[in-house]
Amino acid sequence: MQRKAYVPGTAVLLAALLAGCTGGSGSGDTTADPKPGDVGATTPAAQPGKYRTLPEACAAVSHDSLDSLLPGIRQITDQEQRDTAYEGEATLTYDTDRRVGCGWKVESTDATDHLLVDFERVVSYDNAISDDARAQNIYAAKEAAADLPAPADPATASATGSPSATGSDSGSGSPTGSGGGAPTPSSSASTPVTGGGAPSAGTSGTPADLQPRRLDSVGDEAFLDDKLNSASSTTQQRTVTVVFRTSNVIVTVEYAEQPTASAGAPDSKEMQDKARNLAQKLVDRFTD
Repeated sequence: MQRKAYVPGTAVLLAALLAGCTGGSGSGDTTADPKPGDVGATTPAAQPGKYRTLPEACAAVSHDSLDSLLPGIRQITDQEQRDTAYEGEATLTYDTDRRVGCGWKVESTDATDHLLVDFERVVSYDNAISDDARAQNIYAAKEAAADLPAPADPATASATGSPSATGSDSGSGSPTGSGGGAPTPSSSASTPVTGGGAPSAGTSGTPADLQPRRLDSVGDEAFLDDKLNSASSTTQQRTVTVVFRTSNVIVTVEYAEQPTASAGAPDSKEMQDKARNLAQKLVDRFTD
């Protein structure tokens, strides 16, 4: 019996028809979620910080501000020496895109004054954490390390006639406030010296607005610390520190004064006003 010839074209046609039927049945399905590691599953990087550069630290403080904070400058009669005093001395850093600072030390007939300004630009190398969030964490560690006293209770102050005590203005008392368990400060750079563990300013008669405290309207967040310690057997040195954060930059202003003779402790209100005014001017430099 004669066999029928096999036609390859028929098989191809049948295969195409079957493929069309089975392929069309899933056309309305939603594409499956990408697997971990696929390009579509990549997490977007966190936002970079607002500031990419830092100001020149020694030029950040105006001559008028230096005249107020360091009155000995105006007592320098030699113009060249006075100009040198205005210039300050840059802080040694290894990456000026990340950290810069400047210090001044000037003697007057009444006291020796020190001023330090420090700028730190925070950069997060974790794609899940923004520069601002990292800066918030570092700032929080600095505030906790300052161990600010708890704000005075207005009701208690009214009943007793004075705010609650937080230590002795002569340096003999011990602070009662506590900032709680603080996270470890950033190891990216060392923080400026702020008085070496001396007790914060304050006595039972010190107004609450002169106690170490958080500050409103200075950058995104800020605090002020005030410490008094014995520089010698006859004189006391007061150090006022203001730390503020604006976006991903943390700025520290440290202002210290030591009388040249036994003339009592430097005035807390005057020094705090000067340090806070300078901090506000530095904030304005970033917003201009």
